[in-house]
Amino acid sequence: VLQSSSSLKASYEDWLLTYGLSVSPFHMRWQTSLFNRQFYSWGRWKPRFLYLWFSIGMVFGIVAMFGSVILLGKTLMQTLTQMLTEAPKAQNDRMLQVVVSVLSLELFISVPLSFLLCFVLLSCPHQQVPGVNLPVSQLTYFFSAILISGVIHEVGHGVAAIREQVRFNGFGIFIFIVYPGAFVDLFTTHLQLISPVQQLRIFCAGVWHNFVLGVASFMVLFLLPAILFPFYYTGVGALVTEVAEDSPANGPRGLFVGDLVTNLQDCPVYSVEDWNSCLGDISKKSQIGYCVSAATLQQLSFPARVYRRLDGTVECCSNNSLTDICFSYSNNLDSHLYACLPARKVIEASKVCRTNMDCQKDFVPSFCVTPSLENQTRLIRVKHPPHIDMLYVGHPMHLQYTVSLSSFVPRQNFLSNDLPVVIETFCKYLISLSGALAVINAVPCFALDGQWILNSFLEATLSSLIVEKQNRELVGFLILLAGSALLAANVALGLWMVTAR
Repeated sequence: VLQSSSSLKASYEDWLLTYGLSVSPFHMRWQTSLFNRQFYSWGRWKPRFLYLWFSIGMVFGIVAMFGSVILLGKTLMQTLTQMLTEAPKAQNDRMLQVVVSVLSLELFISVPLSFLLCFVLLSCPHQQVPGVNLPVSQLTYFFSAILISGVIHEVGHGVAAIREQVRFNGFGIFIFIVYPGAFVDLFTTHLQLISPVQQLRIFCAGVWHNFVLGVASFMVLFLLPAILFPFYYTGVGALVTEVAEDSPANGPRGLFVGDLVTNLQDCPVYSVEDWNSCLGDISKKSQIGYCVSAATLQQLSFPARVYRRLDGTVECCSNNSLTDICFSYSNNLDSHLYACLPARKVIEASKVCRTNMDCQKDFVPSFCVTPSLENQTRLIRVKHPPHIDMLYVGHPMHLQYTVSLSSFVPRQNFLSNDLPVVIETFCKYLISLSGALAVINAVPCFALDGQWILNSFLEATLSSLIVEKQNRELVGFLILLAGSALLAANVALGLWMVTAR
């Protein structure tokens, strides 16, 4: 039995070796030489252009190395300031935060090392933090963007190495726990024999390619209306692509997939950005009112018991009513009058207002009646012609989070409503993750590209000032130690800020 087990194990190991597979706890990798010819073809294509391309990348990588230190230092100070203040800043404030997720990373040299991928994100009202509150429906975008960003990063290293006459052994991909990545295997001896400037072109190539990928994704996102113009048109409203089952907008008088939203109250909607902006304004401002003539008010209102809610607002309708809402208004004699009115009859064909002065027209006595609702609750009129207007009562953010929309309207019925949304979302993930990989990998930190960029930079600039190599290595070690501590501090505080919320 032991001999049979040993034979089976040997066969299994031979099979893994044959196909370039390596399996260990939490980690699986595959390496192949199938793409070597393609890499050599890329590395020998137009040498002068590649020399200029990777020289620009070298300059960018060096600038990014210093810039990343400044960025992390500024972010650390902002985070510490926010922690020490008694009243933290509102989430709507655009404060730069570094949210770091520990993933599998890998350096491009021949010896595989674990590495770290960090996300630099601008905080905003609707920010999704990968690994913390990332929607399950967007995991495909997340992991695909990570894999593509890693592949483009390593392709940069591989092509630059071939351009600098470093032997290329192979390319591979790996999965650490659930996170995908890529790597290239270079001949270390060749890498050590070339000049520091040549090394810089190779070491900076990954950061440079991630930056270019982020810029390219941004350009696609920016030009998407023009790219999709033959198939989709924009600027006419926000197209409903999904309504959550538990959404308050779900129902016979609600929104349906394919509806085109054109207005929220008196706020015109031409795109998803307008939808978000209008809802934001509605939640910040006080409830808008509606002009109702005195005769209509007397005709529609009926006696009801008035009582105050716990938050101090007034209710004057039955809690069981699905059509009536308590409205408040004022006249010349009393500024606190209430009437229980059928909401749809009051709102339809009514002019919006803030005060009674907005309703004075044709000498007809009119009042500006305002829904008397609980704090943060709003009555919102959503226009989606040709359907009857939807009247929504609730928190504006609930409407925002449970209804998915697109700014792109198909020109033909057979075109998918979701395609532009898929492209938009994927481009946003590529911009965030590829840009973050570029910034963080440039940090002069142990086990990141910044370590090798710093060492080569010091060799290229300090060899005449600091003659002893050991002294140059000591300077590099101290800088790497400081950079690693700075990154670690941002990691710890960033994760603490996320979990504390």
